Amino acid sequence: MQIEVLNSKGENTGRSVELPEDIFNIEPNDHVIYLAVKQYLAAQRLGTHKTKTRAEVKGSSRKLHRQKGTGGSRKGNIRNPLYKGGGTINGPLPHSYDFKLNRKVKDLAKMSALTYKAQAKNIVVVEDIKIEKPSTKAFLSVLNGLKLNGKKLLMVNVDYDQNLYLSLRNVPRVKASVLSDINTYDIVHANTIVLTESAAKVFTEEVVEVA
Repeated sequence: MQIEVLNSKGENTGRSVELPEDIFNIEPNDHVIYLAVKQYLAAQRLGTHKTKTRAEVKGSSRKLHRQKGTGGSRKGNIRNPLYKGGGTINGPLPHSYDFKLNRKVKDLAKMSALTYKAQAKNIVVVEDIKIEKPSTKAFLSVLNGLKLNGKKLLMVNVDYDQNLYLSLRNVPRVKASVLSDINTYDIVHANTIVLTESAAKVFTEEVVEVA
């Protein structure tokens, strides 16, 4: 799959990159995309919900009255769950919602998501963006040149660039990621994937790391 490389003004540079068919043009698997997105969102949950059991609520442990001979029901202490202010029966406890997905499943999900973006022509390759010092205005001018201002974007660079990151972090609906950290959720969530030329060329190498 050939994609033209644009400059920061949105003009064709005359160069192009070849994105491999075995990553950007496979048979998409919707179910593994669902599993990868579900796993990502589940891992974001804190799981800090908690209620107190009868062993944890405040109150005396004295038995309210003797077991037999009162004509009433048997009772324990005031922390009994049947009383107001008593402990909670089978209440929620802190736990993780994360679950494991095999590496091959996660890789297939990412390739399926990238295939959908490629088929919809929602992948843009731009020459490496060099910003001398952090400037949101400079990054917005790049988006205006690419006609992508206001869209949900995933900006993918081959390595971490602090000036680029600081320039885009305040821009709404734009997320930055290095190539090794991209995940299925970010790919699906974005309207357009913007690859720098260096990041796009990594896919053409003999060994490609998409995890």
